[in-house]
Amino acid sequence: MSLAPSDQAHIVEPPVDREPARSAKKSLPLLALSALGVVYGDIGTSPLYALKLLFFGQNKVPLTPDIICGGISVVIWALTIVIAVKYATFVLRADNDGEGGVFALYGLVDRVAGGRMLPLMWVLLLGAGLLLGDGMITPAISVLSAVEGVAVATPVFSPAIIPATLAILCLLFLYQSRGTGALGAVFGPIMVVWFAVIAVLGVAYIARDPAILRAFDPRLGFAFLIHGGWRGGLLVLGAVVLVLTGGEAMYADMGHFGARPIRVSWFFVAFPCLLLNYLGQGAFLLGGGRVAGGNLFYSMVPAGLIFPMIGLATLATVIASQALISGAFSLTSQAIALGLFPRLLVKHTHHAQAGEVYVPFLNWALFIGCSLLVIAFGSSAALGSAYGLAESGMMTITSVAMVTIARQYWGWSALPSFGLFGAAALVDGSFLTANSLKFLEGGWAPLSVGVIVFAVMATWRWGRRITYAGYLAQDTMTMGELIELHRTATTYIDRTAILMAPAPVQRNSERMPALLQLLWDRLGILPRDLIFVEVVHPKVPYIHENRCRVTVFERSARGSITRVEVQFGFMEEPNVEAVLAEMVSHKEIDLSPDPHNWTVHVANENLLPLKSMTWLRRLRLRAFQILRFVSRPAYYHYGLGDEVQLSVEILPVRVH
Repeated sequence: MSLAPSDQAHIVEPPVDREPARSAKKSLPLLALSALGVVYGDIGTSPLYALKLLFFGQNKVPLTPDIICGGISVVIWALTIVIAVKYATFVLRADNDGEGGVFALYGLVDRVAGGRMLPLMWVLLLGAGLLLGDGMITPAISVLSAVEGVAVATPVFSPAIIPATLAILCLLFLYQSRGTGALGAVFGPIMVVWFAVIAVLGVAYIARDPAILRAFDPRLGFAFLIHGGWRGGLLVLGAVVLVLTGGEAMYADMGHFGARPIRVSWFFVAFPCLLLNYLGQGAFLLGGGRVAGGNLFYSMVPAGLIFPMIGLATLATVIASQALISGAFSLTSQAIALGLFPRLLVKHTHHAQAGEVYVPFLNWALFIGCSLLVIAFGSSAALGSAYGLAESGMMTITSVAMVTIARQYWGWSALPSFGLFGAAALVDGSFLTANSLKFLEGGWAPLSVGVIVFAVMATWRWGRRITYAGYLAQDTMTMGELIELHRTATTYIDRTAILMAPAPVQRNSERMPALLQLLWDRLGILPRDLIFVEVVHPKVPYIHENRCRVTVFERSARGSITRVEVQFGFMEEPNVEAVLAEMVSHKEIDLSPDPHNWTVHVANENLLPLKSMTWLRRLRLRAFQILRFVSRPAYYHYGLGDEVQLSVEILPVRVH
């Protein structure tokens, strides 16, 4: 087909569905079992340290019956209101093509924003940073709290607690490169055993002192909160938030299991077992049980079962840590796909699950951070003082974002939207306020990580925008002029050239990519067949149909000029080489079936600041250039270079 230079090209939209393979559907019981091993590892191991911090932490309280029942009451109603009602009942409804998590919310809000960067979207990016900060402290406190049980069994082993914790963390992070597919099969059954054991342990003490059931009266919880005045109440909330840590995983892992299995495993297993154990710990205190070294959980365990319990608790905390680490990998992969984070090396560890990835740089950064926290704080009680600030911040951000989701997507009116999620934000905000008291005692650690990650995302996004603007500002010929030049040429390069184009060129009046202008100025000859490839990342998890959009600008006996737009969701692996090969097999583009005969031209922008740039922007540009140095080149990130020939051109780009 030959087109005269006009302002409209021929567009072909292949109807082929190129969604990546996803795991086969499993039965509800099997999915619910799997969810127990991944979603509830963190919140399920909170009984190891939460009540220890509540009753024996900074908030020194007399262990009277009313105080004990009041403390357990606050725990019961916090789990009910925040986890059972807010997350399990409502937040799990906010799916983005079946996916959940902070970037699913980001994508939903982006549709409302219409391409603008709303303040709420910046807040969600901060939330993503806080989750990564939380991913650093969770393995440290979880594993450390499990290993500390040996000090209850015998003080002789106390000096081995820190080395043993570091050894377990080392083995855990070393295993990450192998993927978690094999481990996932046993996570669920182990967590079923864990929940069953802590439930039985709780029931045994409830039967001895059923007066603890008074804790279901919320008035006792309110009295406990106001017992020590405003500061005492904040200290209580700062400890109670530890029973909620990991609740955000319910939403983040929705894409792996679905909302219904997560709800089933919560309401039928995790929730009742946690309530029974917390009630049992309260009953143990009511009965005057001796608490060895302030370690309430292990003090409940019969002496003959202490070492088996330590082993089971260690397995459970490793599973909890694994879930947080895998979540951090998935979160980083999504941020990279959305163009919000430098393109770190991401290895896919499962052929069917897009979310199962391994990020080497992040893995060892988390390991170093976890190890330093264990060494610096030395105990789970001390780490508890640093824990919860990032988690409560993310919970508050989720509640605020849910107001927009309820109004824009569920069609709720202002009253129920602000009434429900506004109230949830007040509850979460109270936890955030309480945890702000922990800042100087260690809360600065996860918060600093969150702020640094947020600064990296903001700088990366800004740098990519000014690079894009500088690229577009270059003077190049129009597509119509290129077509005319191609038609009148007498000699061609007899190879198909593929150019990665950063900006869309859809009409003949638009300017062609600066990279081709550079090649023309240098060589003075055009390839016989020219294909512009543009990669687009809509803020959706998956592309279900029409992944490719083909625009034919020129096709004749002399050759062709074609544009291919390829779309990838933020949960997909962006392999341009594979997509082009598939298009060739469907005869959608003029390209050799052998990738070894392709030549892909890509640009490496040399950023040149203008003299008028302020020192602050120059400093920010320098930070962006450091991030570019760490980042993988875009062409490798998009799966190019394995088989095709790459031609990398240095392109000077002036930035403002």
